[in-house]
Amino acid sequence: MRLLEAVHARMRTRHLSRRTEQAYVGWIRRFIGFHRRRHPREMGEREVGEFLTSLAVHENVSASTQNQALAALQFLYLDVLGMPFSVGALVTRAKRGRRLPEVLSRAEVARVLAQLSGRARLVATLLYGSGLRLEECLSLRVKDVDAVERIVSVRAGKGNKDRMSVLPEGAVAAMLVQLGRVRQLHASDAAAGVEVPLPDAFERKQPSAGRELGWQWVFPASRPTGEIGAHPVRYHLHPSVIQREMSRAVKAAGITKRAGCHTLRHSFATHLLESGYDIRTIQQLLGHRDVRTTMIYTHVSRRGSLGVVSPADGLG
Repeated sequence: MRLLEAVHARMRTRHLSRRTEQAYVGWIRRFIGFHRRRHPREMGEREVGEFLTSLAVHENVSASTQNQALAALQFLYLDVLGMPFSVGALVTRAKRGRRLPEVLSRAEVARVLAQLSGRARLVATLLYGSGLRLEECLSLRVKDVDAVERIVSVRAGKGNKDRMSVLPEGAVAAMLVQLGRVRQLHASDAAAGVEVPLPDAFERKQPSAGRELGWQWVFPASRPTGEIGAHPVRYHLHPSVIQREMSRAVKAAGITKRAGCHTLRHSFATHLLESGYDIRTIQQLLGHRDVRTTMIYTHVSRRGSLGVVSPADGLG
């Protein structure tokens, strides 16, 4: 436990995201369990190579999954334990394949949204209409939504980066209704002493911010689920709530594609590309660090290779 506490502490000082922290700790646990609970200080590059090779050979994981496990163990040895680390040829690498993102057509998106209602429909509309990741959407606070200018501000998104995206015109009315509900909930929470958690060290800089309306979640959880000091705390809606609703909606819409919440973000980028928006604009809206990541959507856009008329169609 002391080792994992040191891992958590080091990650907090590096300001790694919560999901990265969870993933790294999970891989470190699996590594220790693989070697029958030996302490990492007693092991080295050979044991790391055996673990990573087992992932590729016996568990048939993807190259990206193996690389994530390697990154977690690099962090453990270099940043936490301060030990030299280099596996090199000791690892059998998983084969890196090329996968195209699953994309829904506009008609399919409309059918999915028609199967949703309330906050689940609003969240799905933002995933498709603003290109947000699910965690980014659920982490929105009241101050991040500008219904007048039709802007949504993403704070500390993937890679700890801020960006702005468009608020869909069709979501404005539902968003105003949702913000009205948040105001009512905030009034009752303020009377009961319920606060929301604040990012990083902001709580020390402005302790009262957690009780202000601007810092409340746009999609709050149904009840307080924790405590900070003497105050009960309300977190945002858990992603699994929306994921379950999305899964049900896809089936109800009769869609056979392997679609989920992130599929709506892929569809956002692809449909913008088909509408004639340039790749740099789409890159900024998605928050991609490298334009090559955004370029993947050119392979699923019907303006690209799928927009070609087959020569077979010209036959008599």
